[in-house]
Order: sequence, then C-alpha cells, then structure tokens
Amino acid sequence: MNDIRIAPALEQIRNLSVAAGSKVPEVPSEGIDFSSLLKQAIENVNEKQHISGQMKAAFEAGDKTVNLAEAMVASQKADVSFKAMLQVRNKLVEAYKDVMNMPM
Repeated sequence: MNDIRIAPALEQIRNLSVAAGSKVPEVPSEGIDFSSLLKQAIENVNEKQHISGQMKAAFEAGDKTVNLAEAMVASQKADVSFKAMLQVRNKLVEAYKDVMNMPM
C-alpha cells in the first residue's frame, strides 16, 4: 500500500493556492477538519466558475470593462481548478475502494 503523507501535500496545495492568488483556508489550531477543507475547496472552484461565466457573458454582451484576455484567463483558472478538484475526487474514490477491499 502507498505511504500517504498528507501534511506535505496540504502545504504544497497552500503554496500553489497563494501563488495562484486565491484565498488560503484558515487552519484551526487543534488540527485540520478535512470536510471543511474540502468544502472550502469546492466553494472556491464554484466561485471561479461563476466569475468566469460572468466575465464571458459580459464580454459577449459587449461590456467595455471586460477584455478578452481577462475573460480567457478567468476561464482557464476555472478549468484548471475544476480539473484539479476532479483529480482529488478520483483519488478519494480510489482510496475509498482500497479501504473497502481490505481484508478484515
């Protein structure tokens, strides 16, 4: 079975999040609540997709405050965020299946 080290992975995710300019989730002093961390990540992806949709609609409507480059960057951020969330989901499902197939 693979040796999973969650702390370095979370630190890397936080560093990438800061580099991408998104909000870094607050970590409580008593530990990390996985469900709230996952919920925040999903909400972040949803927010990026919502902003991307708004920018696309504004550009298509001829809004002069939104240029094509900004709309495309927002679209790519939303796409990358969604793909990353999809990979996390796939790994969670895979881990769940591995745990369920363990002999008792």
